[in-house]
Amino acid sequence: MRTQNKAQLVAVVDDDESARSAVHGVLKSVGLKTRAFASAEEFLRSGDQNETACLITDIQMPGMSGLELQAALVEQDCRIPTIFITAYGDAKTRTQAMKGGAVELLLKPFDDDVLLESVRAVLEIS
Repeated sequence: MRTQNKAQLVAVVDDDESARSAVHGVLKSVGLKTRAFASAEEFLRSGDQNETACLITDIQMPGMSGLELQAALVEQDCRIPTIFITAYGDAKTRTQAMKGGAVELLLKPFDDDVLLESVRAVLEIS
């Protein structure tokens, strides 16, 4: 099980380089410790799961999707509060994400302030 870490790393997983860079930049601009990953597999290989206090991930990615990443983390008993970002936010996807423990699902394009508010809320309770 993930333990609390004062560093409160925010991990960003998105296969779209421009989206990943934009989210990473917004988080860094307000002083949050953040790391960006181009795929779910890259995040899992990093070993950063235990340090991650908040995960921001796209839902639809080549290889492992964001929902599959969420399921893999739960299977490893690593429950990281997750904010999903997606351009395809149908009701079925939203329900699946929330049942898996997501704290938020934001539709692209989203407002940076809404993202930051969601991340801050997660970090305050973790």
